[in-house]
Amino acid sequence: MPHLLRLVSPLLLATLLPALLSGCGKQAAAPEPERAVRTQLVSAGSASASHEYAAEVKARVESRLSFRVSGKLLSRAVNLGDTVKPGQVLARIDAQDLKLAEAAASAAVAAARTNRDQAGQDYKRFVDLQRQGFISAAELERRDSAFKAAQAQLEQAKAQADVQGNQAAYAQLVADGAGVVTAVNAEPGQVLAAGTPVVSVALDGPRDVVFSVPEDQIARVKAAAGLPGALKVKVWGSDKTAPLTLREVAAAADPVTRTFLIKADAGKLDVALGQSATVVLDLPQVSNVIKLPLTAVLQQGGKSSVWVLESGSMTVKPVAVQVGGAEGNDVVIAGGLSAGQEVVVAGVHVLNPGQKVKRYVPPRAAAAPATPAAPAASR
Repeated sequence: MPHLLRLVSPLLLATLLPALLSGCGKQAAAPEPERAVRTQLVSAGSASASHEYAAEVKARVESRLSFRVSGKLLSRAVNLGDTVKPGQVLARIDAQDLKLAEAAASAAVAAARTNRDQAGQDYKRFVDLQRQGFISAAELERRDSAFKAAQAQLEQAKAQADVQGNQAAYAQLVADGAGVVTAVNAEPGQVLAAGTPVVSVALDGPRDVVFSVPEDQIARVKAAAGLPGALKVKVWGSDKTAPLTLREVAAAADPVTRTFLIKADAGKLDVALGQSATVVLDLPQVSNVIKLPLTAVLQQGGKSSVWVLESGSMTVKPVAVQVGGAEGNDVVIAGGLSAGQEVVVAGVHVLNPGQKVKRYVPPRAAAAPATPAAPAASR
């Protein structure tokens, strides 16, 4: 009996081992569901592409005002958004040291004047002595040179006194023209070095619409500048547009955003400082172009692509495309597709390469119930 059990056990183990191993293995992944997608056949047509850029209204001249001398800021008479007039005092610094320097310069002028007057009197006396033969001509020349040196020292002292007087006047920060305070950079009690910005003032006058354009579109903007009505601005909160005149284009791209800063003349457009706007660039009518709904374009890895349906296998594959602009709710495809291809226009974010799909068929409207016949009139 024990011998029989030893023979049965290996046979039983060999039979059960494959079943146990198959139960511990990983189960096969469930196949992806066959999704219903809405498609559109690609066809060529004409389009007038346009580009829109976010913009801001700024003053053409905005000055960052600062003191021309150093000192402690005592008071600031304006705040953000205040309107200023020409000659208005905006801020003051402690001028005590400047006044002392002005007084010292005035004293130096008085001393130099006294020295000059004394040298002049001596020169006159030596002229009389030379005429009488008591001194030589060389001695008279030395006295003349001393008088001229004293006169030069007086002129130098006067110039230094004028400089010190100007320095004392610089203790008041004065507005150069009428405008609006757009920034405040210093507070009372702060010790400022000469040239440190205190306030920024946007001067009254022309207004610019400032916006940035990517590197690949800067040539289009420059080319459109010569076309009348190609560049327009639409102020936020209004549907009205006004033409723009390109005034300034940055020579180099911003090192961070890689965009070019552009300034356009707003003309007589009634806008406020800092107001948001949209710059619209209308491109000429182009024929033989492909247009697709915005929902058909997918961004992957910084590039634009669409899903193309292979009708034979009913699978989808991604195809990279070049976007040439927008027209309403459609996007203009500049390259990557050809007429006759079938493109998925809805549900693009849930697809994978090679996934099987089926065309979406909208449900038919339920038939209206038949109107019951009117009962026959009784005789």
